[in-house]
Amino acid sequence: MSQRKSVNGRPSGTDGSDYSYRMVVDSRYTKVAEGKSRLGSLILTQGFIQLIGAVILFLSTVEGGGVLDRLSVSSSVIFFISLLLGELGRKRSRVNLLKLYLFGSAVAALISIVCLLKSGESVKVMKDLSTWQSSKFELLKIAAVLLGMLVQIYATSVATSLIHNMAPPKRA
Repeated sequence: MSQRKSVNGRPSGTDGSDYSYRMVVDSRYTKVAEGKSRLGSLILTQGFIQLIGAVILFLSTVEGGGVLDRLSVSSSVIFFISLLLGELGRKRSRVNLLKLYLFGSAVAALISIVCLLKSGESVKVMKDLSTWQSSKFELLKIAAVLLGMLVQIYATSVATSLIHNMAPPKRA
């Protein structure tokens, strides 16, 4: 069969008037793409905050000459594992891994708050901010936990929305 050549390089029959018959991408897929992108940047931010928290924990232990707080270390380990699961779930669109990320990061955030409140030095700094120069590491630890909680709240809402949009639509 012979093919007709169009003058302007467009195949015959596509003069632009067939736009109403073309497929339209469901808005759910664009929401998933935006959510994945947003969650990726939030996971990176959470990882950076946790890395700073781990360095502060290590430096305060070295400077104080004490031993590492096992609860704080376990919080950091749980957080890093949940961030890894969240990144895998985000890249591979796995809802179960995203749910594990949500659970693990929430547990780790609660453990870090408990560690902060359990520490007598942190409570003393929170009550009396005039002593901030003598305990800079405690102030940095408080700031890292509070910033981590704010990012955690936002990441939870983004991940929940992403999980909701990844689920297949309900048929009536």
